Amino acid sequence: MSTMAEMNESTIDAILAPYTEKHPRFSELSNEQRKRLAWMVGALQEVVGIDHLVSIMLDGKSAGGDDVIRCYVGFEPSGKAHIGWKVISLTLNRLLEAGANVLVFMADWHAWVNDKFGGDMEKIQTTASYMEDTFRVLLNNPPEGNGAGQLQFQYASTIMDSGDYWARVLRCSKNMSLARVRRTFTIMGRDEDSSDGDLARFYYPAMQAADIFEMNIDIALGGMDQRKAHMYMRETADKWKWTKATCFHTPIISGLKASGGRMESFDHKMSKSQPSSAILLHDEAKKMRKKLRKGFLDPEQEDSPVYELIEYVILPEFGELVVTPKPEFGEASTWSDLASIRVAVMDGTLHPLDVKFAVADALSAGLADLAAHFEAHPEKLKAVTDLTA
Repeated sequence: MSTMAEMNESTIDAILAPYTEKHPRFSELSNEQRKRLAWMVGALQEVVGIDHLVSIMLDGKSAGGDDVIRCYVGFEPSGKAHIGWKVISLTLNRLLEAGANVLVFMADWHAWVNDKFGGDMEKIQTTASYMEDTFRVLLNNPPEGNGAGQLQFQYASTIMDSGDYWARVLRCSKNMSLARVRRTFTIMGRDEDSSDGDLARFYYPAMQAADIFEMNIDIALGGMDQRKAHMYMRETADKWKWTKATCFHTPIISGLKASGGRMESFDHKMSKSQPSSAILLHDEAKKMRKKLRKGFLDPEQEDSPVYELIEYVILPEFGELVVTPKPEFGEASTWSDLASIRVAVMDGTLHPLDVKFAVADALSAGLADLAAHFEAHPEKLKAVTDLTA
């Protein structure tokens, strides 16, 4: 299934089933509204607070006071893009198709707080400019603006000049214990004891919550590693009677050498700090194959980062995986569901290395437009490459 229009009633029912009984207003939705909602949430690992979206669809009033559903996803400008951005972008493309406004938030001051590029704001904003180009291509260059089905970029530095913003940060900090804040430090890629010498980092979760309220956001999107920060935001909304954004959580892709699986600590998460275990969006096809060759894939185990890439990137984008062994070992085969691929690897029908190479080639195909863009316009990628060399 590649478009919202292709969704049938049984698929819509299956996607919405976990929410329908919990939210009585679901019965008021029209067939078209149900299809729109199912398309928005269909590829997520978790949705918290879907009732807010149902209310917007039925009542025509979003957090911004109109009928436009606004989704935000925030990024610290900290280096080159990795495959996790692709997972986020696939969801953002669904939201754009469903008529939501997508706001990519460049958290430049948050990156400064988190000591990215040693706190050099010029380098941080150079990276943010590269990120804008990257997302435009990943999202197929949609129209830009504040309306339905449009894309916009916002920088933290443009909203932090307001005294109202800092008053909101203080309200988001009020009555939150230091222990409660520490438990959110994973959103910065840090453990709970890492920031006792830096008071600024204790404001980071409050800043992230304030961003959402300040920009009248209806959907806060992030990986599952952002869940604690989003729950902090929702608790704050309850306290101050502010609009409580729905939270969309995408799966986390494991590092290639990890065994996969879901761990609360997210120790398995793919990270640019481990280059040989991370897929960058600018890896050439040969390099992609080299990295995937070393990826963990045990035929006797169900969890593998290779399987995660199939489930969360390749099948959502292409609907199938084509596995092409060397001619002497058989013919190409096409697979449309992960369960069948797992069984075929376990019983020897598919060789693990052939699957790895198929995944590498599919990822390269999905990134061809991005490669072409930066080949034609290399300046911003070169600038970030020079900063991270």
